[in-house]
Amino acid sequence: MAEIKITNDAYIDLQWFRKHDRVKVLDSIKNQLTTQPATETTNRKILRSNSLATWELRAGVFRVFYNLEDDSKTVIIVAIGQKKGQILYIRGEEFLI
Repeated sequence: MAEIKITNDAYIDLQWFRKHDRVKVLDSIKNQLTTQPATETTNRKILRSNSLATWELRAGVFRVFYNLEDDSKTVIIVAIGQKKGQILYIRGEEFLI
């Protein structure tokens, strides 16, 4: 089972959402990333080279960006945003990956 760590920045990102949405995102993290976080699925994919993270988890309209450490035994959540159409917003600001 993978250990989940949320960076301070990602925690602040999470505070931008309503409580109901925060619960949905945290449930997705728990259900999707505690086992086999390095396996691509419908909701998880490796990102092209970028400065944000190596992996993306889709949780409805929300996006969780994470990196893996210790041979996939540790998941580091680095950012959490919301997708509206083709645009990603993090902390209410448009973010370009």
